[in-house]
Amino acid sequence: MNLLYTDVETDLRASVRDLLTDRAQPAAVLARCETDQPYDLDLWRELVGLGATSLHVPEELGGQGASVRETAVVMEELGRFVAPVPFLGSAVLATTALLGCKPSNEVRELLGAIGDGSTIATLALSLATAPGSTTPDTIRSGSGLSGRIRSVADARVADVLVVPAQGQDGLELHAVPVAQQGVTVTPATSLDLTRPIADVTLDGATSTPLAGPESAESAVDSALWTGAGLLASEQLGIAEWCLDTTVAYLKDRNQFGRPVGSFQALKHRLADVWQDLVLARAVARNAADDPGQLAASMAKSLCSTVAVHAAEECVQLHGGIGMTWEHPAHLYLKRAKADSIALGTAGRHRQLLAPHANITA
Repeated sequence: MNLLYTDVETDLRASVRDLLTDRAQPAAVLARCETDQPYDLDLWRELVGLGATSLHVPEELGGQGASVRETAVVMEELGRFVAPVPFLGSAVLATTALLGCKPSNEVRELLGAIGDGSTIATLALSLATAPGSTTPDTIRSGSGLSGRIRSVADARVADVLVVPAQGQDGLELHAVPVAQQGVTVTPATSLDLTRPIADVTLDGATSTPLAGPESAESAVDSALWTGAGLLASEQLGIAEWCLDTTVAYLKDRNQFGRPVGSFQALKHRLADVWQDLVLARAVARNAADDPGQLAASMAKSLCSTVAVHAAEECVQLHGGIGMTWEHPAHLYLKRAKADSIALGTAGRHRQLLAPHANITA
């Protein structure tokens, strides 16, 4: 196992960071969040052009033939900029669920459409759903799919919903076009302004079957586990920005005739964040290198705590300016808080880890 970044990953990071530096500066992200169009779909199309939306899709299925490690690098940079793009829903959750299905023509076509940017998809489950706890809110009957799914990430801009539904013989996976009668997407209040959520209501919606009971459950579970592991990389990016920005601010901010960062108490607080960050990077890279359940739970449980701590310190150590709406620190705190709930809380993942350490309740 090698947790160091390869030359390919370093070049990919540079390309993505250059793009986000041009298109996703904090002031621009904050201004967009105040409109009725919080997503930057022009930036999304630029990411598609880089091939970032199909990195871990095999070449024979129309993807880049890379691995989860490369997708994790993109997630780090998106976290560093809290970029308002539907990457988690479309390029991670929906794509990974499709990769767990038999590669039928329908699956291949949808994967290709997601990869070339002609379609945005998302997995129609609550963003708070933890791996191993999938209980579909949708049922399939003779009239189509019906049910209500709350708090779906990236549903507001999705063209297709990948919907787990309860059929007669077990869990099934269906592709549901949003632009039809019987599908209603209602924006919901989201703590994270840069990743809006929505409630989805299906009332006899027509769909295309993607997987039956023989593979649907494993496909959805794989998407949730992979998503949890990759979300740790996003949390790593959040923490890195918070630490770098706070260090730079404390070097420039003067009080009592000297830089604020020269005070020992503040140095200790920053050192604690840096130490947490080093450990978080190790477990996040481990989850990207070995996207299994154990690695994902370790990464998600630790990085959730580290990202929130780093964001809280960022707000506090910026003093009064850190509490204002104009400073982007609150965007990072809200993303860190929302990510700590998404795809299983830190406490839930520690419960999943407990049996591996022979810990019982």
